[in-house]
Amino acid sequence: MPAQPSRWVLHVDLDQFIAAVEIRRRPELAGIPLIVGGRGDPSERAVVSTATYEAREFGIGSGMPLRLAARKCPQAVILPVDGPAYDAASAEVMTALRSLGCVVEVLGWDEAFLGVDVEDPEPYAARVRATVLDATGLHSSVGIGDNKVRAKIATGFGKPRGVFRLTRDNWFDVMGDRPTVDLWGIGSKVSQRLARHDIHTVRELADAEPGVLVAEFGPRMGQWYGELGRGLGSRTVDDTPWVARGHSRETTYQQNLTTPDEIRDAVDTLVGQVMQDVAAEGRPVTRLTLKVRYAPFFTKTFARTLPAVTDDVEVVRSAALVLAGRLDQDREVRLLGLRAEMTMPEPDTAERTPIRGRL
Repeated sequence: MPAQPSRWVLHVDLDQFIAAVEIRRRPELAGIPLIVGGRGDPSERAVVSTATYEAREFGIGSGMPLRLAARKCPQAVILPVDGPAYDAASAEVMTALRSLGCVVEVLGWDEAFLGVDVEDPEPYAARVRATVLDATGLHSSVGIGDNKVRAKIATGFGKPRGVFRLTRDNWFDVMGDRPTVDLWGIGSKVSQRLARHDIHTVRELADAEPGVLVAEFGPRMGQWYGELGRGLGSRTVDDTPWVARGHSRETTYQQNLTTPDEIRDAVDTLVGQVMQDVAAEGRPVTRLTLKVRYAPFFTKTFARTLPAVTDDVEVVRSAALVLAGRLDQDREVRLLGLRAEMTMPEPDTAERTPIRGRL
């Protein structure tokens, strides 16, 4: 089905997806604090992948060290991450969405855009939620918008298990006084840079002088942030199969790496893992990014574009070790991650690739 603008864009987001998959196969966990992360052992170094609403009441959130989460809620059940189970559940969800006959643009394990041409989108959104629940036993929330930006943001107001509409008509009523960090695509660092120009709210961003934004962020991103403040975005929902731009692997070490030899061995292992994923794609590597988390919890990245595209493991290993040489030798390392970006295939040869985590 060719991509084309839709009358309505719906954003479907599964509620606490990973935890919900675990509860689906272990119903006795429903209604109690549940945390999923690492290998399920809070004595090891790992972070929370997801937490149920019951666990969130104790201040537990994604990305929190698992050890800290266990201290905050000692009675919580902690389970290991089970990627294959979430892959399978995600496939069930997307199949259910496609059964509705609309255009489905997959965003990840637990979310997708739908392109819908109906007069009244609320009943359709309710049908979407019911279809997913009947097919999978999983609950979802739906954001309705006149473009992707507004639909995506609307979902947050609908959670959990609800529907919310956000369009040009109510954009500033809903979002105008909210901080810029509440916008999809603006994180804490960008919001801090905006604050230096006395831009704190969505309305202030929408009213900002274009020249100020361009001077701070460049012509492309400056214009984009200004449009984001007004809730502007694409209405085109595209079901073209998603293709990974790169593959990443990372490891949190149970004991800090303290010597150059330990770091070299760790990087070598990551190269082997990443290049296995790259080989399965059949596309050469163009750029590497090395992520390091120093003890106790300071993260930094180093990147390098390769002189020429390559699928040679030894060439990639040498480049990765050059990046590793830029690490602070006086600091202990608790995590390393490596991302390899690849050439993109021609549009008519793209095939669906399993979604993996990114650095």
